[in-house]
Amino acid sequence: MKIFAKIRFFIKAFTIYLVAGGVMVPLMLIFKDRSYILHRYNAIIMKLIGGRIERHGERDGSADLFVLNHQGVIDIIALEADENSNIRWIAKKELFELPWLGNLLKLPEMISVDRENKAGLVKLLKDAKALKESEPPHKIMAIFPEGTRNPKQRLRKFKSGTKLLAEKLNLKIQPIVITNSKKLLNEHELTAESTTVHITYLDSFTPDRRDREWFKRLQEQMQEVIDREASLGRYR
Repeated sequence: MKIFAKIRFFIKAFTIYLVAGGVMVPLMLIFKDRSYILHRYNAIIMKLIGGRIERHGERDGSADLFVLNHQGVIDIIALEADENSNIRWIAKKELFELPWLGNLLKLPEMISVDRENKAGLVKLLKDAKALKESEPPHKIMAIFPEGTRNPKQRLRKFKSGTKLLAEKLNLKIQPIVITNSKKLLNEHELTAESTTVHITYLDSFTPDRRDREWFKRLQEQMQEVIDREASLGRYR
C-alpha cells in the first residue's frame, strides 16, 4: 500500500541524513582519507535502506569525467558505494552552502559551480583543469548534464556546460546510466521500496571538437540504454 511506501520513504530519508550528517561529516573533520569515508559509509547506507547494486559494463580507470543521468540522491550514494576511485562531483554552489551537510561537498573538495553567474563557468573550467593536472592518485569528475533531477524516462536536453568542459580540457568521458534508483527512494512521490540499483558503464571516449554532433549522440546513446533498461522493468 502507498501509505507504507511513504512511511518507508521517511525512514530511509532519515537514515541517510543520520549517517551522512551524524557519522560521515564528523569522520571527515577528523580523518584525511575522505574518499574512503564516502565509499565505505555510502555502501553502509545502501544496505541500511534495502538497496543492492548490480554493475553492467566495464569501468574505465583512465576516464576523466563521468556523465550520468539524474533522478535523486541515490544516484550519488550508489555510485560512491560501487566505486573505489577518488570522485569529484560537480555540483551547484547552493549545495555547498547547506548548513552542516554542505561539508559533505566542501571537505572532500568537490567542484562548485554557480549556474546563475557567467563567471561561474570560468571558475568551473579553472577548477576542473587544476584537478586534471593535480598530483596522483587519479581523480575523476562526475557531472549530471541534465542539470537537475528528472522524474521522467526521457532525458532532459543536456546543458552545454558539460560539452564545453569536455572539449576545452580534452577530457575522456565515460557515460553512466543509473536505473531503479528512484524506486529505492522516490523524492518526487515520497515513496520507497527495497530494490536493486543498476549501474551501466558505457564505452568511454574522448570527444573530437571538430565533430559537432558528438554531444547529441551521447544523449541519444544514454537514452537508448535507458529505454532498454525500461524494457527489462528497470526504470529511471
